[in-house]
Amino acid sequence: MTIDGTAERTTRSPRLLSSSQLSAAARRLIDESLADPLGGMSPSVYETARLVTLAPWLTGHAERVRFLLRTQRADGGWVSAIPGYRVVPTLSATEALLAVLRTPERPVPGVTRRELTAAADRGLRALLPLLDGERSFPLPDMPAVEHLAPMLIELINGHLDELEPWRDGPRLRPSPQMAPKTAALVRELLRRGQALPQKLLHALELGGEAARGAATVRPEPIGTVGASPAATAAWLGDREPADHEPARRFLESAAAPHGGPVPSVLPITVFERAWMTSWLIRSGVPLAAPPQLPDFLQASLGPAGTGGGAGLPSDADTSSGTMYALALLGRLQRPDLLWRYETDTHFCTWQGENGRSVGTNSHVLEAFGVHLREAAPAERSERHAATVRKVVSWLQEQQQDDGSWSDRWHSSPYYGTVCSAPALAEFGGPQAAPAVDRAVEWVLQTQRPDGSWGLWEGTAEETAYAVQILLLTRREADGRVLAAAHRGGEYLRTVTAGGTAMPPLPPLWHDKDLYTPFRIVQAAILAALHLTCPDGAVPPPRRPS
Repeated sequence: MTIDGTAERTTRSPRLLSSSQLSAAARRLIDESLADPLGGMSPSVYETARLVTLAPWLTGHAERVRFLLRTQRADGGWVSAIPGYRVVPTLSATEALLAVLRTPERPVPGVTRRELTAAADRGLRALLPLLDGERSFPLPDMPAVEHLAPMLIELINGHLDELEPWRDGPRLRPSPQMAPKTAALVRELLRRGQALPQKLLHALELGGEAARGAATVRPEPIGTVGASPAATAAWLGDREPADHEPARRFLESAAAPHGGPVPSVLPITVFERAWMTSWLIRSGVPLAAPPQLPDFLQASLGPAGTGGGAGLPSDADTSSGTMYALALLGRLQRPDLLWRYETDTHFCTWQGENGRSVGTNSHVLEAFGVHLREAAPAERSERHAATVRKVVSWLQEQQQDDGSWSDRWHSSPYYGTVCSAPALAEFGGPQAAPAVDRAVEWVLQTQRPDGSWGLWEGTAEETAYAVQILLLTRREADGRVLAAAHRGGEYLRTVTAGGTAMPPLPPLWHDKDLYTPFRIVQAAILAALHLTCPDGAVPPPRRPS
């Protein structure tokens, strides 16, 4: 299916979508999201491999194994060319292939033992230099990876003890940055019948055998545990459950869109719909949103706010992003509940967070800023204003020397910057103008010759963010800004066939491994196309006479 709802075209001069057609495409994207109870996500090597090991009884097992085989990189690893991002998915995939080799009674149709052995051996050879204690690569700031890696290493070494040709070969060892004691702690808590912190449910597979049917773990009504297929499979165990078991039905639903492989985090319905709404409306896309959209977002907010979806803890990021989206939809929310996430210096994503997120604080700024701007005087207070000043100051302090921002939930600084710069431009006041100007200059300086932007290579997603940074922070006409933005727009129209089809969207977002939330990224691209289309929100630059 194409963006405009028609068959893909292969013409030399693709038809460009008008602003009204892009608006209609955005509405179809919203309708698609509202009809999907889980959300649109790319398949995850890490999670898919965990299901190969933990749930071989689940529909699509053979296709999950084949997915691991066909997605292995030429260097023997999985997912990324960047060493740190390869570690956990490569550990997970290699362990899963070794687990299949240890269960010859469950052959995989169309896959030979020789193929499995060769792929597992390539994975092991790729892991040895990645985990070398003297030159190991730093793990990126992703959920639970420093805990999951040593657990997977332990499982792999156990397989190697039992399998030829590896019995006499080297064993993997955790690198110094890993935390091998966490899995033992989780298992002990589960054996004692103690409840885990909700954020650890997302990585319940750390519990091993103790996670199976753990009495203190309660699946959500839709069947998910911790919004993770791997965590849900760990709770079910390797014995096939009844068809009516909600957790099994959740796993079947998670596996269905990709024919077996599963995403890393589901459901993401609140996150997906809030982010899509914000990307589109703040970029001027005329969006005739159905009433179900604000109704859903408003209903998701409880006393502690909301999480990204069922099974995820409430957090300041999704809560503030949802409030800002509701304000753009005409339903202003009082942001006071966000104060429960306030620290002395900034806002944490959730209580006990081990890192800091500029994305979370940018969204908090938007939630408080729009409240101060649009609420009745009696609803505004000095504390609201002080919160805005505090977050503005903190965001300015987090800006990198080159003018960009980095966020812990995404690999690319273009995401951190598209969160921070427009929020500061809209709600930061005059004191934030220098930081915004530095961000714009950074974007101008990092455009690639083909008009794209990207950390590792030019991508449609990062180009869409760059275009928004340039055009949503403009205070006055600037020829360089307009020229760069419209070059970015031309790149987007080239890779989207004039705005009628989506290009490949490489995984750039952080969970246990890299992923792509398809509809959120598509909404960002539609927003950038709208900003730069001939009858869009921003006029094209004047050409020299």
